[in-house]
Amino acid sequence: MAFPKKKLQGLVAATITPMTENGEINFSVIGQYVDYLVKEQGVKNIFVNGTTGEGLSLSVSERRQVAEEWVTKGKDKLDQVIIHVGALSLKESQELAQHAAEIGADGIAVIAPFFLKPWTKDILINFLKEVAAAAPALPFYYYHIPALTGVKIRAEELLDGILDKIPTFQGLKFSDTDLLDFGQCVDQNRQQQFAFLFGVDEQLLSALVMGATGAVGSTYNYLGKKTNQMLEAFEQKDFSLALNYQVNVFFPSHKSQRYQSCFLIYFSRLGFGVSQTKAIMTLVSGIPMGPPRLPLQKASREFTDSAEAKLKSLDFLSFTDLKDGNLEVGS
Repeated sequence: MAFPKKKLQGLVAATITPMTENGEINFSVIGQYVDYLVKEQGVKNIFVNGTTGEGLSLSVSERRQVAEEWVTKGKDKLDQVIIHVGALSLKESQELAQHAAEIGADGIAVIAPFFLKPWTKDILINFLKEVAAAAPALPFYYYHIPALTGVKIRAEELLDGILDKIPTFQGLKFSDTDLLDFGQCVDQNRQQQFAFLFGVDEQLLSALVMGATGAVGSTYNYLGKKTNQMLEAFEQKDFSLALNYQVNVFFPSHKSQRYQSCFLIYFSRLGFGVSQTKAIMTLVSGIPMGPPRLPLQKASREFTDSAEAKLKSLDFLSFTDLKDGNLEVGS
């Protein structure tokens, strides 16, 4: 099956869902968010309602609204809007897939159901096939994230013969550290022209060497410009420069000295996840992302204070006058 859009490649930002202090979605800043990604980070592809977007903590109605807002605000600005439609319920997943097609999304992605789990390739394929069939005109991507789903079926095994079952299959979002599995996915499917999108940001360069055609990640919300420089260096076969960007991609380019630890290592020591991503994005972009929804807890004051100090020390903040309220609330 041929699709009119070009192949999904390059950087894809896993979008954050902005929220108010009382846990409601703050739709009012999504237009600003789109402009920030395009103009400040050079990122024009997005992945909506995934892990970073707390998609599985939203109701079906909320997921529909969020998808609509991103498609509407991104029209003529973004290249591709991929909507994650995975759910524990097949019917809900199909509903979200149909909705994504109706609103003009550019593709859909699905994780494996993770409570009543599929334990074999065939069972998982059957589930994915039913979701994909609900939106037969949209490219379909499998979102492989075994650390969170607990479904350990290797991606390489799943991709074997997948087009026979799911003709709209176009690629893989691979969020796992098993580079052997990822490399085998690429090596065994070279003739298919699939999109191989890597989802572990700090290992991106290794994945590029293995054949990744792009990347989906949370850090590309605020480090897209830096990471694009690494991609450009890799494409030009300047591997030394690409490695330098991978190691120091989280620091301003005018800094010559090597810091004690890179951005991700520094913040991972404080505890790094969706909550912390929202805090950092607020600091770097100036757009209020608000707290996460329960059961996640908002980033601690210790984290936000430390993050702000670290980012200021790297000349990374455009918004150095942010106050406590601005960091935590979305109005």
